[in-house]
Amino acid sequence: MKTYVILCIEDRPHNMRLIRKMLSRGNYTLLEAVSGLSGVEMAETHLPDLIFVDINLPDIDGMEVTKRIKANPDLAHIRIIALTANAMYGDRENYLVNGCDGYLAKPVTRLELENMLYYQLNKSGTY
Repeated sequence: MKTYVILCIEDRPHNMRLIRKMLSRGNYTLLEAVSGLSGVEMAETHLPDLIFVDINLPDIDGMEVTKRIKANPDLAHIRIIALTANAMYGDRENYLVNGCDGYLAKPVTRLELENMLYYQLNKSGTY
């Protein structure tokens, strides 16, 4: 069974801990970045299978992270999921239109996370 490399770009320790715990049961190697710039650098270095990106980061926001990754031909294929507390009407559509391949509103449940991972890693299209 394949082990997937997941990059989570999240500045809040408790949110990172939750993602780490949720992914610990699966065939995942978790890479952790606490800022947008370090997340872009890690994506370039490690070429993960999927990226979770918080939208509100301390340096560059998650949309800028997404834009930079998708603009790089070596990284553009990587699925990016917005993982954010921004859950107002139209937020999901905005993130999808601007390059994200999926959207999960915080607080995310294990089932939501597992379903998103399954869909994004095994299917094509936008969730």
